[in-house]
Amino acid sequence: MSTTPDSVLQSLSDDLAAAVAKASLSVVAIHARRRIPSSGIIWRPGVIVTAHHTIQRDENIIVTLSDGTTVGATLAGRDPTTDIAVLRLNSEVGVAAERATDADAKVGQIVLALGMPGSAVTAALGVVSATGGEWRSWHGGRIDQFVRLDVSIYDGFSGGPSVDARGRVLGLNTSGLARASAMTIPLRTVERVVEQLLSAGRVRRGFIGLGLQPVRLQAGVVKEQGLPREVGLMVVSIEEGGPAHAAGVSLGDVVIAFDGAPVSDPSELLGALSGERIGSAVVIRLLRGGSPMELHITVGERQRRKEHA
Repeated sequence: MSTTPDSVLQSLSDDLAAAVAKASLSVVAIHARRRIPSSGIIWRPGVIVTAHHTIQRDENIIVTLSDGTTVGATLAGRDPTTDIAVLRLNSEVGVAAERATDADAKVGQIVLALGMPGSAVTAALGVVSATGGEWRSWHGGRIDQFVRLDVSIYDGFSGGPSVDARGRVLGLNTSGLARASAMTIPLRTVERVVEQLLSAGRVRRGFIGLGLQPVRLQAGVVKEQGLPREVGLMVVSIEEGGPAHAAGVSLGDVVIAFDGAPVSDPSELLGALSGERIGSAVVIRLLRGGSPMELHITVGERQRRKEHA
């Protein structure tokens, strides 16, 4: 039996509608701010994952399921650096989202962005417009893959899923990680952060108490010291009583290596301060007055600050 352009389009239309119908069962509306509701994904029965920046209160949260049922919820934890928050429903209800098992998102892949900014699920069609490797958000959070969407993220869509043509979740949509761009937080990142938030209520991150900015090193110093990079990190602020202050770091010092690895961007240092390093001693190599020196610092834990969007 031959196919016609009309039949191909009709088949595609039917498949996309079926994908939306399937994924919609796991999309919820979250009433936790003054404006219109935001969206969320049922990660497992009784557990909702959403975008941190849309949750403006920690208590008196109401969640509306796709069938119109309303359930009370409490905040299990949030991570501003990756823009992920987790809610626990007052009862273990809801249909858990089916997650894609494929590898990373691919440029040109058709995606559907789903949200529930009102009483019903809404969809927008688009494609993955750009991908890249691991990156850091402007708050220092580690995102496993850069995934930018060419799709409209309407008001209330943040926290909802991007799904493939089979209705499987590819990631969590947010407008809170990049200005003027729709982004999807990939499943690997969501899964990692959700488990930490459910078990500890927060994502533990190391802290040494330094404010740093990149600075170009003098060519003579680079050559004399055999440095691998021409840029270091100048210390512009030091938290009094913090780990770096206790170790003897001074304003104007230029950090050139952290535990043996060269650093020339603050995000590299943030990335190295993982939760596993808390309480351990690390060595930073720095230049003071053009002369190299090493200091031992015991990594502390970054204290959570309450943030509101």
